[in-house]
Amino acid sequence: MKVVLINFVGLFLFVSVNAQIQRKIVASDTLYVSKVWVADNGDGTFKNPIIHADYSDPDAIRVGDDYYMIASSFDAVPGLPILHSKDLVNWTIIGHALLRQPPFEHFSKTQHGNGVWAPAIRYHNKEFYIYYPDPDFGIYLTKAKNIRGPWTDPVLVEAGKGLIDPCPLWDDNGKAYLVHAYAGSRAGIKSVIVVKQLNATFDKTIDAGVLVYDGHETDPTIEGPKFHKRNGYYYIFAPAGGVGTGWQLVLRSKNIYGPYERKVVMDQGKTKINGPHQGAWVDTKTGENWFIHFQDKEAYGRVVHLQPMKWINDWPVIGVDKDIDGKGEPVLEYQKPNVGKVYPIVTPQESDEFNDNKLGLQWQWQANPQATWAFTNQANGALRLYSSTMPDSMKNYWFLPNVLLQKFPAEIFTATTKFSFHPKIDGEQFGFGVMGLDYTFLTLTKVSDSIYLSYSTCRSADKGARDVPHVIESMQSNNIYFKIDVVRKITGGASYRLYYSTDGAVFKQIPDIFTAEPGKWIGAKIGYFCTRDKKTNDAGYADIDWFRITKN
Repeated sequence: MKVVLINFVGLFLFVSVNAQIQRKIVASDTLYVSKVWVADNGDGTFKNPIIHADYSDPDAIRVGDDYYMIASSFDAVPGLPILHSKDLVNWTIIGHALLRQPPFEHFSKTQHGNGVWAPAIRYHNKEFYIYYPDPDFGIYLTKAKNIRGPWTDPVLVEAGKGLIDPCPLWDDNGKAYLVHAYAGSRAGIKSVIVVKQLNATFDKTIDAGVLVYDGHETDPTIEGPKFHKRNGYYYIFAPAGGVGTGWQLVLRSKNIYGPYERKVVMDQGKTKINGPHQGAWVDTKTGENWFIHFQDKEAYGRVVHLQPMKWINDWPVIGVDKDIDGKGEPVLEYQKPNVGKVYPIVTPQESDEFNDNKLGLQWQWQANPQATWAFTNQANGALRLYSSTMPDSMKNYWFLPNVLLQKFPAEIFTATTKFSFHPKIDGEQFGFGVMGLDYTFLTLTKVSDSIYLSYSTCRSADKGARDVPHVIESMQSNNIYFKIDVVRKITGGASYRLYYSTDGAVFKQIPDIFTAEPGKWIGAKIGYFCTRDKKTNDAGYADIDWFRITKN
């Protein structure tokens, strides 16, 4: 029997609502609690990561009693995920600022590693602003008066290659500025930070900018700047040294254009939390300060951590400064932020019963979706994926646009799905598996009057390698269960096993053990595809009854 999880957030997403409905939406944020990772210990403390999923380059703000966080989404659509919290520990997904990614034709094809890089979110004059970079096209701005939308169509604040990681600052004199970095892969230069002035409507830069910091000598690969002003100082929080091995830097100056003083305010130290940087300074109404950042965990992605932060002599110290040298180390457990109230435990959505009229907010496509790829069907409580013709240029599933995926939610978990497959023509396929630079899918394929179960593996998929199919057996039942068990390897990284069943009770195991690999700048993901290898005037389909994340 299905468990009905009514997604009120999805029902009201991107609709302007009155205050009464708004309260109902916020209340619905408490609906989902993960079975595999909960950061809130339930005793007034929390553990890191606060989100054990790939939300890289997080930025966050407080608006009244509410916290909102966004993250890089690269080529995944919908993009620019928006998460909500009341206490900085318990988070839920409430929407996306990009329903389709521009330029639309460009992102109708997979663009792994491209698209939305490190964004910034701010609240100014009762309006939400998100500035985000596309390293191939420039810096964009999208706005909304309600965090749940509708969000304006993105406009180019500045066109150009290699402009990355923008963040605005509204100064006391009424002027607005934008700080950003450069991507060496596009601009031919990196490790520098520049400040530019914005126009009166904050949607265009109006000068060439001023170089305010060059990190080549002491802070290579400085990037991800976040702009703040406090006690007469301009502050630029910026990570340096690379995502896996770097540190958190803070620059300060009495003049917006510098010169800026430099201080390392957090590094790995003696902890196991590598490269702790790139994130957001937020405060509480009670006067506490906190810092949200990511940790690169390879196949698990860039997971989100929360660190205490203190101001000492007008310098921030992030984490715990055990040796009193003005530089902190990240914590694994700590007292929860004092926000004046205790809120219920909630986690980002994972499992999906597909009983709603909208797809769960945790799901994303590998490209701008076509309307015919998938439909939810409340009548039978299923997600119907129609087979889509594979592009002629497609070498493997890495290049397939209509792959529906979600992030790994923990180090150890089981993903199980129940579905039925209804092909119409030979060559139609349905698959469920793990996607990354290497991938493996359990696959059903129609051949003549039979449906064959196989698993397909691909190594170095991003380089165009071909699938290696392994046929297992002909399936007699149309109702199938697929299961994936993911565990952390002793040597680091993740491995997984594949299983299948026709009754949901007895599962047969594929004998191989597979290694999960990250994608391009992201962690491994798990999900579905439905394809055909020829054009036809109608399509077969798979009805996905449910997808569940549980302990293994």
